[in-house]
Amino acid sequence: MGTISAARRSATRRNGAGHLAALLLNAAAVGGMAALMWAALIYAKPAANLAGDEQIAQRIFYLHMGCNFGALVGFVVSLIGSVLYLLTRNLDWDRITQASVEVGTLCGFGTIVTGIFWAKPTWNTYWTWDPRLTTATITVLLYIAYLLFRNGIDNRQTRARFGSIYALFAFLSLPLTYYSARWFRSIHPVVFSGDNPEAEGGFAIGATMSQTIGVAAVAFVLLFAALMLQRWRQLRVEDRIAELREEIE
Repeated sequence: MGTISAARRSATRRNGAGHLAALLLNAAAVGGMAALMWAALIYAKPAANLAGDEQIAQRIFYLHMGCNFGALVGFVVSLIGSVLYLLTRNLDWDRITQASVEVGTLCGFGTIVTGIFWAKPTWNTYWTWDPRLTTATITVLLYIAYLLFRNGIDNRQTRARFGSIYALFAFLSLPLTYYSARWFRSIHPVVFSGDNPEAEGGFAIGATMSQTIGVAAVAFVLLFAALMLQRWRQLRVEDRIAELREEIE
């Protein structure tokens, strides 16, 4: 009885620490998003080469970039989780992979939606089959397919193994998306590390814009971490319930 009581107390302490960590992370994510809204709408100076509707729409660029950072972190974490699951067969890594893909896909969808609203006043169309837009959409669809396919597999270990292998291959679409505006004829500007003379104009970033992009990166990484942690904990509970049901049956 003493051993069981000690184990329960230890589990209670771990759960309490987990709840506190989640609460602090949630508060940090809310604070980060509030800081991003202030920086994007007030702190960042207007773009010198834009005017009218383009100047107003440009403010969505910071959310657009933030979603990019959130999606990137999500897919990188899913890659790490997939590799570690295949090496260890520990289902916790598969749960991390699934949670990361779900939140990363949500951020990737946010990237596309914010890009659509920014494209209308800039390119005079909501959508064009530009290489960057096309490859980004393919990436999001690949990860949506990951969620659909794995949900169709009943066996838990088989589902985890399939999901991990699929996530490894899906990650290969990210380099293509990143370099598409550099390798192909594109109207999408190259924002970082490189140039494409066929891109639509230049993209000079001032000091306040760079700082706001930094705030966007931190805010969305915190948001990703908070959402991923909550989803991971939920998946652990779901798996435990499934195990108890199997034991009863």
